[in-house]
Amino acid sequence: KHKVVHFNRTDTRLANNGIQLDLQKLRCRVNFQGLKFTPEIETLGYKLVRILQDKGPFVALHLRYEMDMLAFSGCTHGCTVEEAEELKRLRYAYPWWREKEIMSEERRQQGLCPLTPEEATLVLQALGFDKETQIYIASGEIFGSEQRLASLRAAFPHIVKKETILDPAELPQFQNHSSQMAALDFMVSVASNTFIPTYYGNMAKVVEGHRRYLGFKRSILPDRKKLVELLDLHQNGTLPWNDFALAVRQVHEKRMGQPSRRRIIPDKPKEEDYFYANPEECLCEGTKCEDLVGRRP
Repeated sequence: KHKVVHFNRTDTRLANNGIQLDLQKLRCRVNFQGLKFTPEIETLGYKLVRILQDKGPFVALHLRYEMDMLAFSGCTHGCTVEEAEELKRLRYAYPWWREKEIMSEERRQQGLCPLTPEEATLVLQALGFDKETQIYIASGEIFGSEQRLASLRAAFPHIVKKETILDPAELPQFQNHSSQMAALDFMVSVASNTFIPTYYGNMAKVVEGHRRYLGFKRSILPDRKKLVELLDLHQNGTLPWNDFALAVRQVHEKRMGQPSRRRIIPDKPKEEDYFYANPEECLCEGTKCEDLVGRRP
C-alpha cells in the first residue's frame, strides 16, 4: 500500500562488518540523522531535555530493573523469595522464553544480570558522582517500586523521572505504549551529559552509538562481570571503600565512550560489537581513522 517493505525482527541480524564504506555511512545518516520520532514524541522529549538542562548538567541512568527484564534474564539477586517466585511465574507464562531454569547467581557472576538499584548506587558513588548530581531515571516501572529506589534516592536526592517532571496531563497519550515511553527516555539519554546503562541491551547500544556519532559524548559502560566481583568483596568487608572506588574507576577508564575499534569476530556475528553501538566508519570525517582510534591489530 505504501510502497515500503518492513522487515520485522531483523535488527539483531544485520551485518556489522564487510560492507562498503558508502553503505555504512548511509546507515549512519539514516539512523542518526534521517529517522525521527513523531512530532508528539519529539515535542515532549525536547521539553524534558530543556527542563533538565535548565537545572544544569545531568546523568541519564538507564536502570533496567524492570519486571520483564528480570524475568527474561532470570536474575533475582536482591529479591525476596516471594519476588523471585513471581518472576519465575512470569517467565513460565511466555512459551517463547525457551530457557526456563536459570541459575540466577551464576548468571550474575558471569556479568549477565542488570545491576540492582543498590549496586548502581555504589557504582555511581565510586565513579565520583555526589549528592548534588541530577539523575534522570530512564526506565519503565522499577520492580519493587519506590522501595527499591530508597538507597539510590538517599545517596542522590536530585533523582527525577519523566513522570515527576511533566504535568500529569502530558503523559497519558503515551502510557499504554511502552515503545513510545522508551522513545522519550531515548531522547533524554542521547542529550544527557553522561549516559550510564545498568544492562547492555539494544537501547543502551543504540544510545551509545548515537552519542559517539554526536562527538563521543560521555557514556560509561559498566563492566558488570568485574563490578560484581568488586561489589561482593566490598560488601563482605574484604575491600575497603577507597580501594573499591579506585578499582571501579580504573576498570572504567577505557569504557567512557571514547574512540575505539569495533571488535570483529569472524563467523560469530552475534558475539562481536554491534555496528550501531560503534559506527566506526562514520566517525572519521576530517581525519584518518588510524589517527582517531589507532590501527587495527
